[in-house]
Amino acid sequence: MEHATRALIKRVAALSTAKGRSRAGMFVAEGTKCVLDTLAAFDLHQLIATEAWLAEHHGVVADDKVVVANRGEIGEMSSLTLPADVMAVYRLPEPLTYDPQALQGKLTIALDRVQDPGNLGTIMRTADWMGITSILASRDTVDCFNPKAIQATMGAISRVRIIYGDLPAMLAAAPVAVCGTFLDGSNIYTCELPDEAVVVMGNEGSGISAGVAEVVTQRLLIPSYPPERQTSESLNVATATAIAISQFISHKYGKGKV
Repeated sequence: MEHATRALIKRVAALSTAKGRSRAGMFVAEGTKCVLDTLAAFDLHQLIATEAWLAEHHGVVADDKVVVANRGEIGEMSSLTLPADVMAVYRLPEPLTYDPQALQGKLTIALDRVQDPGNLGTIMRTADWMGITSILASRDTVDCFNPKAIQATMGAISRVRIIYGDLPAMLAAAPVAVCGTFLDGSNIYTCELPDEAVVVMGNEGSGISAGVAEVVTQRLLIPSYPPERQTSESLNVATATAIAISQFISHKYGKGKV
């Protein structure tokens, strides 16, 4: 067990940026629930915690991986507005390899240039709840190991993995229907939905890109209700994802396939 040094504080603080994470090959999870949920899922480099937290969670990891820090020192390393009493520094896992055949028989989410880490984390949390364990994403979608994204997953980062790559190419190779949400799509509540599909969600401001739209095989609309009522201009992408996936699963339930 060691105590925090200025050098360590600087190294951990640098992990708040994508460049810092890539250079160090590490990322951070913060808060008791998030740390305890992720300990078994990733390769732990160091656990940084206050003496009070360590006394309450004695023996949770080996002493040689523990760094003792006070609240002020953790605050310097943290990306949170209200820093927690514990943070874990993990080694980044190897990137996942895309296997189109693994999409068969499943619902999969695909993200096209989603930029907000909170949205990404919430989508991962939704995927976890809905039994979806992998998400396809364009290379310019926000990094899932962004501290704010990890925090928003509420532990789902342990069970849901993101495969980054050339999204139009990945979708073109998919052996299942590719569905996307558009303003000119068919009503998602009334149209026939496939049992296995990739459901594409677009950028917060500009929606699905032209390159991805070209490989979409079914265009869907989440309409406002009631139709004649004036409403907000659009839905938050995380909310829209939850509605869309819920509708696909409800459709399967109606056919007795869940």
